[in-house]
Amino acid sequence: MIAHLKGHILGRTDESVIIDANGVGYEVFVPVSTLAALPDADDFVSLHIHTYVREDALSLFGFSSLLEKQVFRMLISVSGIGPRLSLAMLSDIGAASLVQAISDRNGSRLQTVSGVGKKTAERIVLELGDKAAKMLENADLNPCSAVEESVSVIAGDAVSALLNLGYPVKRAEDAVMKAQKRAGGQDLETLIKIALRFLSG
Repeated sequence: MIAHLKGHILGRTDESVIIDANGVGYEVFVPVSTLAALPDADDFVSLHIHTYVREDALSLFGFSSLLEKQVFRMLISVSGIGPRLSLAMLSDIGAASLVQAISDRNGSRLQTVSGVGKKTAERIVLELGDKAAKMLENADLNPCSAVEESVSVIAGDAVSALLNLGYPVKRAEDAVMKAQKRAGGQDLETLIKIALRFLSG
């Protein structure tokens, strides 16, 4: 099983990145927050990997933080929750916020993700509520990491908004990264406005 990958970025889509590790190109599916944090093409990247094996497929899912990988694995342990839906939840809500919502049995928060209905949300909080509560005691969920994740999630949301406006993935990511460097920790609306200024020249 592949648990970690280091290598150079060969290319990317709006849902995955191709990593050249010792001459072999691996396609790795990632949440939006990880995608937005990736460096430029040809740059070096290091990702935590979950290898998902089925009879008809072998897929790699990558994460910029170990916490994201842990939450992903927790989610796919629930019956009926596949890796793509788990990625969508991480992209829309963020790892620390997901753990908090599940621990609080806040099913309505989970239902804000496309594809998560009432029954699915109830099943998640029922099966994972206690596990999530224990994770909250983990050092990975300290205030500093939560703040860092919040910044990452906002960047991912900004990239998604630009993609919905029709901008290409690479241009959207570059604009958001520039906006972050100029504005620092800003709210989503402000970050999108600044990114749009870069895109408009």
